[in-house]
Amino acid sequence: MKKLYQTWSRISLVKRIVVGLILGILLAVTVPQTFSWISIFGNLFVSALKAVAPVLVLLLVVNAIASHKSGTKTNMKLILALYAVATFSAGAVGVIASFLFPTTLTLKASAEDVTPPEGIAEVFQTLLFNIFTNPVDALMNANYIGILAWAILLGVALKKASDSTKTMISNLSEAIMTIVKWVIDFAPIGIMGLVFDSVSTSGLSTLGEYGRLLLVLLGCMFFVALVVNPWIVFVCTRKNPYPLIWISLKESAIFAFFTRSSAANIPVNLALCKKLGLDEDTYSVSIPLGGAINMAGAAITISVLTLATAHTLGIQVDIMTSIILVVIAALSAAGASGVAGGSLLLIPVACSLFGISNDIAMQVVAIGFIIGVLQDSCETALNSSSDFVFTAAADMAKKRKEAKSN
Repeated sequence: MKKLYQTWSRISLVKRIVVGLILGILLAVTVPQTFSWISIFGNLFVSALKAVAPVLVLLLVVNAIASHKSGTKTNMKLILALYAVATFSAGAVGVIASFLFPTTLTLKASAEDVTPPEGIAEVFQTLLFNIFTNPVDALMNANYIGILAWAILLGVALKKASDSTKTMISNLSEAIMTIVKWVIDFAPIGIMGLVFDSVSTSGLSTLGEYGRLLLVLLGCMFFVALVVNPWIVFVCTRKNPYPLIWISLKESAIFAFFTRSSAANIPVNLALCKKLGLDEDTYSVSIPLGGAINMAGAAITISVLTLATAHTLGIQVDIMTSIILVVIAALSAAGASGVAGGSLLLIPVACSLFGISNDIAMQVVAIGFIIGVLQDSCETALNSSSDFVFTAAADMAKKRKEAKSN
C-alpha cells in the first residue's frame, strides 16, 4: 500500500484530478444507485477544506503581519487596485452582454425560505457587523471578514512580541499548511465524489430551459478570464499574460470549479503562490483578502440575472441606470459570501434599483440555484483564480520596476 501511495503521489495532481473526474462521471452515468455512497467523499473533501481554511487564514495573516519587518515593501495597494478594476470591469461586461444578447426568464420558481438583504445599505451594515464580531464566532461560522479583521489586529499587536512568540506563531502556521497538504492529497477522490453527486442527482437536463441564460453568464465569465484579466495583467506587467493565466486556470480554477467555494480554495492559491516563489508577506494577506472581496464572477451573475429580470418584465434600462447597476453589482459582489451560491442572495439588491418586487426577485434567486451546477462552479473558478493572477501580476510588476531602477 505504501508503494502504491508513493506511485500515486508522484503523478501530477492535475492528472489525478482528471482521473477522479472521469471516474465520477462514468459511475454516475452507468451505476448511480449502486455507488451512491461515493458522494460522501466529495462532501468530506469540501468539509475538510472549509474546516481548515478559517484557522489557516487567521494564522497566516497574523504571522505575516507580526513577522513583517519595518521597511519591507509589499504590493497590497496595487493588488487592491487590481481587485477593484477587475470586479467593476466584470460587472460592465455582464451589463454589455445582457444588452447584446437579451434573455428572458420563466418566473415560476419559488424561494420562500430565502431571506435576502433589502438594500445596499444592509449589505454594508452586514459587512460592518461581520468586522466587529467575536473572534471565536468568526472562526466557527467561517466569517472571513471578521477573521481578517482580528488577524490584522492580532498581527499588529504582536509586532513587538518576543522572537520566541513569533517563532511559535510561525510554527503553528506551517503546521496548518502541512494539514492542508494532507487534505489536498485527497482531492482526486473528493472531486470524484463531487462530480458523481452533481451528475447523478441533477444531471444537465434541468439546464436545458435556461440554456441561453447560461450561455450569456458563462460567456461573460470566460471573456473576463481569457480577455479582460489578461489585458489587466499586461497593463500591469508589460509581459505576455497568458502563461500566468494558463497556470491559474490549470492549478487554481479546477479546484475552485469543483469545490464551488472561494474560501475552500484559499489553501490551494496559497500553495501555488509559494510554489512560484512569490512574496510571502504579500500573498499571505492578498489571497485570503481576495477570497472575501475579489468577486468578478459574482458581479457578472448579479448584473446578468438582474437585467434578465428587467427584460422579462419589459423594463426599459437607460445608460445611466446601467452604470449605476455596474457599481451596485461590483459593491454587492464584494459583500458576497465565500461559499457556494453566495452571490445569488444579493440579486434582490440590484433588482431593487428597477423597482422589482422582492417576490419576483426571489424567483430569480431560485432560478440561480437551479443553474448553479455550472454557473456557481464557473463563477467561483473565476473569482478564486483571479486572486492568484493579480497577486502574481503585482509581484511581477514589482520585480520589473526594481530591475528597471537598477
